Amino acid sequence: MILAGDIGGTNTRLALFDGDAREPFALEIYPSGAHSSLEEMLRAFLAVHPAAPEAAAFGIAGPVRDGRVQVTNLAWPVDAAGLSLMLGLDHVLLLNDLEANAWGLAALVGDDFHVLNEGRPEAAGNAAVCSIGTGLGEAGLFWDGERHHPFACEGGHTDFAPLGDQQEGLREFLAAQYEHVSYERVCSGMGLVNIYRYFAGSSSLTGSEITQLALSREDTMAVAALDLMVDIYGAESGNLALKLMATGGVYLGGGIAPRILSKLEDGAFMRAFAAKGRFADLLAGIPVRVILNDRTALMGAVLAAEASLARLRA
Repeated sequence: MILAGDIGGTNTRLALFDGDAREPFALEIYPSGAHSSLEEMLRAFLAVHPAAPEAAAFGIAGPVRDGRVQVTNLAWPVDAAGLSLMLGLDHVLLLNDLEANAWGLAALVGDDFHVLNEGRPEAAGNAAVCSIGTGLGEAGLFWDGERHHPFACEGGHTDFAPLGDQQEGLREFLAAQYEHVSYERVCSGMGLVNIYRYFAGSSSLTGSEITQLALSREDTMAVAALDLMVDIYGAESGNLALKLMATGGVYLGGGIAPRILSKLEDGAFMRAFAAKGRFADLLAGIPVRVILNDRTALMGAVLAAEASLARLRA
């Protein structure tokens, strides 16, 4: 039995698994910002679902260093040693949430994906995950010739490279407010809010509200904001594909991508993705798929825990 969690800036999923990574026998979702710590949520979860797991693994939105994570878009940290003590476990694994998503790809089936670009029929090699939700997350999967090996990165926090006058104006607008203008500042839930503010001057709308207004075409500035964010998302996903030589595929995850499929399908994303000059043909041949299963990181945490236990027992 494995206790697994997917800790995001908006929601946290906790679940218990016993042999099937696709089918938890207990699952709860908590609003992350409404709780003071992961330990608090775990106590609430285990009070309702008493269990004695053999191991625990958590995918967390932030860089993991020395068994500790300061969650990027939350006020509280997560510490493996403290969790081990609280849970009475020798084995608690912390993973970056995008690394957990990368692990979870192995548990997905055809209906868990929406294909944006078929790519080359014989496509193989490294792969990448680029996810927009509360923030922008990225991860890679190294192909050793037989299987993929997921690894974390923090590419969403690299410098935003504007394409054209409009994007340069956006960068300057945000540079006046933030010390560093990263891709996450312009390509995420918070990024959509920032882009809308750039067009409107100010706004109290949330990213979800702007998305809905854009998809229903009720607000011209919301439409323009979503259009611009998708252009940036396509360009940055293409950047990631080149950096990792992700000829095996690029996977778009997070909570936003599945909600804006109609916009992702209109061609703008793939045009920005492949607009890499001499490497346009390479990019056009890469399969691009949207992850539809919102439990991917949770399943990935389970698979990573199982692999870690297997190594310990070897």
